Amino acid sequence: MRRDIRRVHARRRLGVLVTVVVVLVAGAYVSASVGQSGRQRAGAASVEAKSRRLAATRTRPVPRLLVTGPGQLTTSWKVVARLRGQPGAWVAQRSGVTLMRFDQSLVHLTLHAGSSDGGVSGWTYGDKITPREIHLLIAAVNGGFKLTYRGVGFISGGHVAVALKAGLASIVTYTDGTTDIGAWRAGVPRVSKTVFSVLQNQRLLVDRGVAAASVSNCLIACWGETIGSRTFVARSGLGITANGQLVWAAAEQLSPAGLAAALIAAGAVRAVELDINPDWVAGYLYPHHPSGPVPVPVVPGQLGISGKLLEPDARDFLAIVAN
Repeated sequence: MRRDIRRVHARRRLGVLVTVVVVLVAGAYVSASVGQSGRQRAGAASVEAKSRRLAATRTRPVPRLLVTGPGQLTTSWKVVARLRGQPGAWVAQRSGVTLMRFDQSLVHLTLHAGSSDGGVSGWTYGDKITPREIHLLIAAVNGGFKLTYRGVGFISGGHVAVALKAGLASIVTYTDGTTDIGAWRAGVPRVSKTVFSVLQNQRLLVDRGVAAASVSNCLIACWGETIGSRTFVARSGLGITANGQLVWAAAEQLSPAGLAAALIAAGAVRAVELDINPDWVAGYLYPHHPSGPVPVPVVPGQLGISGKLLEPDARDFLAIVAN
């Protein structure tokens, strides 16, 4: 009997023990499941948050073209145009000279004929910014001397306003959209490329990174007639760097030597003097707005060009447009 009772108690104790073990195991399993479920929920929330951030980023595409005004000019290059997020144009001011620099892998130059300089008909790029350029416009600057002046030449798109002359400083744009600067038939054009337009103006102001010898002793005959035969007047020029970037320089009070020095300091290895005297020297940047581009002057004190090159102009000019 006692043995039977002991067996019953033993079986009861064993049952209780088994029950306790089962409860403990179940509790551990539930606890682990709850923890794992919590971690899964936290992980899912983190993934969802990242997805939302990525989706928000994707809904803000990088603008194809973003142009800003020059703001306060400093000696450091400031980005004023971005194309698909990449910097394509910069501005700076050094020794009183305003400089604009352009990356030809992202932008190209177009030579415009004026309504007097070249006439209004027959030109691919005429006396104002065209509809094909307006939404890609970054900057525009004055051209060269009047086409009635000596030592100039002008052709574009197969049309000739003034025949080209060997040895003259030339801004040559090819049909592939790239522009080079050099002496005509003595450096440009490249034999492997087809010429689209050429603007010639006097002799090279800078060649191989060195200013022309005449910048200090042949001011009027070599570099143009100035108002009152003054040495320091509004002047402008365009150069090209060793890596193919274009650099425009201008100021309201500048000598040929000063213009050459500014272009060389900005990296130009070859350069052309463009127009001179205050009525003709001007440059603009064109920040874009819903109503269209709004011209912003870049040269402090410039008199400006009527219509700011968005309206017909009598003189030729150069525009910088996004590729």
